[in-house]
Amino acid sequence: MTGRIAFDHCVVHVGDFARSNAFYSAVLGAQVVPVGSGFAYRFGDRQLNLHGPGVDPTPVARLPVQPGNSDLCFRWDGPIDGAIAHLAAHGITPELGPVPRFGALGQGTSVYFRDPDGSLLEFIAYGHTRRG
Repeated sequence: MTGRIAFDHCVVHVGDFARSNAFYSAVLGAQVVPVGSGFAYRFGDRQLNLHGPGVDPTPVARLPVQPGNSDLCFRWDGPIDGAIAHLAAHGITPELGPVPRFGALGQGTSVYFRDPDGSLLEFIAYGHTRRG
């Protein structure tokens, strides 16, 4: 192979753009980018494309992404206690965690929560021990 392969984007479904735009920008720090009749959420050089109101994913998507059907992990830079405090500041109670998990950088500690449509989200912290 002569080219380099890197992850570019994946797709989630949102039921209400205004509600999800507010959540993903405030809780996850996403840059909200208008795209056609919808939006995308950008995280540096990675992106979440969205299926949602007014967006027609055909002919490429045989089965459009369903609301609440995604499972995504985001890296938290710092101790997992900071992620838990960040979620609490936004009124979000974790569903699980902190728990040990294995991610792209090896062993980490994760906390799980949901987006407004019920998709499972995870913050994982590497190289930091939990206080207390």
